[in-house]
Amino acid sequence: MPAEKPVLSRYRDRMDKAIAALKDEFASLRTGRASANLLDQVMVEAYGATTPISAVAAISVPEPRAISVSVWDRGVVAAVDKAIRSSGLGLNPVVEGQTLRIPIPPLTEERRRDLTKIAAKYAEQQKVAIRNVRRDANDDLKKAEKDSVINQDEQKRMETEVQKMTDEAVKRVDETLKIKEQEIMQV
Repeated sequence: MPAEKPVLSRYRDRMDKAIAALKDEFASLRTGRASANLLDQVMVEAYGATTPISAVAAISVPEPRAISVSVWDRGVVAAVDKAIRSSGLGLNPVVEGQTLRIPIPPLTEERRRDLTKIAAKYAEQQKVAIRNVRRDANDDLKKAEKDSVINQDEQKRMETEVQKMTDEAVKRVDETLKIKEQEIMQV
């Protein structure tokens, strides 16, 4: 099978996916405001299996400092309550029939600093993922040049393009992190 010419847009797509993953991780980080995404990571023991909270309840944000969880099955309400309390998010739901009202307490200064550290860790993981994409791209380019699919000038030009894409993606990660840190530190 002859080697094919590397397509740079594939690497850009992979870098974009790393940034999208970072935004998803940031969405589950608690800030002072209520967000339905806050409960994305919460898993509930229901019907003999562990399922995401979104599979057993509807989540809404009726006001900026509260989340409402409407559980569909009355028998699962206690399990949902327990899952939210033990999620490590520091939330204490108030059960009202089949609805759980979750007030979002304001964050302490110490908790805000911890959250910014966690956000920085997430950002660093995605920067590593982006650099891994760059490494893969450069390896593919070297192989393509060795297999005479592209010439040396083309390889150098494409490597420069890959480096530009990497720098752009890392810059976007930094910008996303900066916005999230401001959001977390906002009182």
